[in-house]
Amino acid sequence: MSQTVEGEILRLAAARGPAGSTDPTEVARALAPGPAGRWQSGLGAVRQAAIRLARAGRIDILRKGRVVDPTQPIRGVIRLRIRPSGEPS
Repeated sequence: MSQTVEGEILRLAAARGPAGSTDPTEVARALAPGPAGRWQSGLGAVRQAAIRLARAGRIDILRKGRVVDPTQPIRGVIRLRIRPSGEPS
């Protein structure tokens, strides 16, 4: 399941490009279409997969437009973006 979540994060983030970002709820909704609210149970898995991808240098996690350190606790509303080419991890 985690590979599916990571793959969907990468797919959506890449579609937006390094100048854009995606909301974790978009990832959860894409993975659990159907009745309203069903996707919410997947948000924790999306956040954990995003942290793994950020630690691996594949994406950036943004809070209030700034990149956050994925090794520190991440609270609040976040966005995910594909890491721009040439940017250090």
